[in-house]
Amino acid sequence: MPIPPLGHAPAETPVAVLYGGPSAEHDVSIVSGTAIADALAGSGYPVAQWLIDLGGGWWRLPADHRREGRPQAAYDDPLTLGATGPRPAADALGEMSAAPGGRPVVFLALHGPFGEDGTVQALCEAEGLAYTGSGVTASAIGMDKAIFKRLVRGLGLPVVDWIEVRAARWARDRDEVLAELEAFAAGTGDPRLMVKPARLGSSLGMTLAHAPGERPGALDEAFRFDDLALVERYLAGARDLEVAVIGNEPDGLELYGPGEILSGHEFYDYVAKYTPGMSETSQAAEVSAAQRASILKLARDAYRAIGCEGFARIDFLLAGEALVVSEINTIPGFTPISLFPTLPAVAGYDFAAVCRRVVDLALERDAARIRHRLRPPDLPR
Repeated sequence: MPIPPLGHAPAETPVAVLYGGPSAEHDVSIVSGTAIADALAGSGYPVAQWLIDLGGGWWRLPADHRREGRPQAAYDDPLTLGATGPRPAADALGEMSAAPGGRPVVFLALHGPFGEDGTVQALCEAEGLAYTGSGVTASAIGMDKAIFKRLVRGLGLPVVDWIEVRAARWARDRDEVLAELEAFAAGTGDPRLMVKPARLGSSLGMTLAHAPGERPGALDEAFRFDDLALVERYLAGARDLEVAVIGNEPDGLELYGPGEILSGHEFYDYVAKYTPGMSETSQAAEVSAAQRASILKLARDAYRAIGCEGFARIDFLLAGEALVVSEINTIPGFTPISLFPTLPAVAGYDFAAVCRRVVDLALERDAARIRHRLRPPDLPR
């Protein structure tokens, strides 16, 4: 599939890249955001970089800022980077709106809560700024694994069986919860259970509990990050597959993959994801033609189901002939080990071309919304 033509000259498209954020995925977001900023600046875009600290303060970095191998910890004190701030979100977004070079497209490179759950998308909507990726509703659904699984299962898409546990209930009646988990595990025929926070990514807070004695600690770990935990049936020997989806219109989506993650740990946890050399990735998973067709169809269905726009990554588990949708990531990683920006290489995209395409899709969607606002439908009188 050839790269669709870019609709806007880079010099005419200022971009504000947002990264960091007040979430446990702050450090991963710095890696993604600085890589995106470098790629777009190298393509000729006027790029402004905004770092959001863990306290929610917004800092504008110098115009010539490049990461240049700095560790993520260097961004803990933005003043040492020459940043100005901090500002509250409203002031920062107002500054973008009044930028002398024109209102920018906001490239959201924020992972996890605040950045990926519809919150910052709503802030951009309120300011009237074009932004990348999905809108408020799709972002919120995609971030919440419980709601996402309920919705797509209701539409007939296969997902792994799960139960939900709230922190308040766990604090109130641990014995009852553990008895429920034991009954659930017995029904799956495997004592192993996957426990994770409902609204987080990067495998943070995620534990494979091998036996009943490990379940309390697994829940405690999940509740460090969220007040809702998912406990899922474990699929022994499952392969981790990923599909990249790019596009706004449901009938014009570009789908790439599946790629495959070969984890260096028992499952693809945070350490396995971000320790250099521990895990491997493949841009072309070895699957049959029928399996590939099924995977791409399910990816398209999941993307459409929650109303995604711009781009997303859909993750799958494949165990023998059993294929399930694992989750959707509406702001996938743009790190050196991320599959999302590399899977479109089969169509001629490099990393920078993926970033440019995402910017163009944001402008395309914003233009459509402006047209609709300027020409509202005739209403009966």
